[in-house]
Amino acid sequence: MAGLTKSYPGVQALSDVSLTLARGEVLALLGENGAGKSTLIKTLGGVHQSDRGSFRVDGDRVTIANPRDARRLGISVIYQEFTLIPTLKVRENVFLGHDRQWLKPISQKTERRQAIALLNRIGSQLDPDRLCSELSVAEQQVVEIAKALALNTKIMVMDEPSAALSPREAEGLFGIVEELRSQGIGIIYITHRLNEVEQLADRIMILRDGEHITTQPAGDLSRDKIIENMVGRSLAEEFPPRCSVIGEPRLQVDGLTRGTAVENVSFAVHRGEVLGIAGLVGAGRTEVARMLFAADLPDQGTITLDGVVLNLKSPRQAIAAGICLLTEDRKSQGLILSQSTLHNFGLPNMADFSSKGMLVHRRERKGFQHYCETLNIRISDLQQRAETLSGGNQQKVVLAKWLQSTAEVIIFDEPTRGIDVGARYEIYQLLNELSEQGKAIIMISSDLPEVLAMSDRIVVMREGQVTGILDNKSSQQKVTPEDIMRYATSDQSLEEPLVTPKSFQ
Repeated sequence: MAGLTKSYPGVQALSDVSLTLARGEVLALLGENGAGKSTLIKTLGGVHQSDRGSFRVDGDRVTIANPRDARRLGISVIYQEFTLIPTLKVRENVFLGHDRQWLKPISQKTERRQAIALLNRIGSQLDPDRLCSELSVAEQQVVEIAKALALNTKIMVMDEPSAALSPREAEGLFGIVEELRSQGIGIIYITHRLNEVEQLADRIMILRDGEHITTQPAGDLSRDKIIENMVGRSLAEEFPPRCSVIGEPRLQVDGLTRGTAVENVSFAVHRGEVLGIAGLVGAGRTEVARMLFAADLPDQGTITLDGVVLNLKSPRQAIAAGICLLTEDRKSQGLILSQSTLHNFGLPNMADFSSKGMLVHRRERKGFQHYCETLNIRISDLQQRAETLSGGNQQKVVLAKWLQSTAEVIIFDEPTRGIDVGARYEIYQLLNELSEQGKAIIMISSDLPEVLAMSDRIVVMREGQVTGILDNKSSQQKVTPEDIMRYATSDQSLEEPLVTPKSFQ
């Protein structure tokens, strides 16, 4: 790829970007959200066409005008949003859309045998007759990779492949990457997780503001240098320091239960506290958050806010009580992507900007402009569609609409998933500022360094139950990742004493 240039109205997405990839090489493609990574891979995959630039595959100059051209050349892109059809079987998805289906249909027996062979290439024992609707995210990803291999892929692009995976599932993914590398497949690996870069990458390519900053062997770039190249400045610390002033309990949860997903969960979160909730995928963390927000209703248990027992029946009532939730999937549950940022901000706050039943647009614009300045939301204008924003700015728009609602208890579910290191730091600073204002913060995260750096206490869950509540601010002994994983994976129960400081009791 040489001299790739792509612009949209008012935006220079890529400017003279060049890239090379060798057989069996893993090239980590890094950059902040909005750096041009998505545009680059969509151009390589034939979804977008460049304004200028050229492509060569195996030394031959080629044209990539559409996704079919890319597939014909052996280029496959595995996007964050999978392209599987849930109602079809694994083997049917693997071969879906292949030209051969129309030229010479194959029998189900042959299709099954060939699907097994492809799955075996990446060490998977997945049943080819299972419906994709029954698969975990990690298993769906395996199907996407097998689907790419069925096209005789030479170049595979993986866009944030571990974003929704547990640590154990991510290790399985890394094994697949190593297997693909050994088979001579070149891999462009996009991630915000620098530990993955250190583990997998042969070379690192960094984009910033649509421009190529550097490409170097992975061993030649320290983590600090990677971050500096990505954001254009030095970040002395990955996490800002916390100065916690913990007050009285604000939210008390007692015996919260919903089927077998959540069983007898109890904890409190205090004024000015960031309470982390950790655990493996399926531990019940998101289910607890949804019940606190009344998106799902508990079978039993009580929720008390500032000493008042709540009987919440809907998210509307939770918002009115001062509880808000930033969901783990901001794109499908937190925003209407096709609508403007202004419209997204105003949706839950129309009463604040209305007079005599009519929306006063001037008030709405003024309110949103205030939060754009306060939260450093980078938009070209208030009517910019939410889908065009970077992940960090999308998260800030979601936060802005809840801050306008005067929420006092803010639940962040995977607050930095899919967000680059520079924007992460800003999100962490916002968490600190909100807690310093006396708000009670619940932060659910699968990123253990994030949990350890930002949490005053950590609730650990396993299979729907709380197995430990750990004091993370004790000057005597800090919580370690091993402590969290011990509670998250063992059969320990609340029969063992919880590590909870007297100041929180």
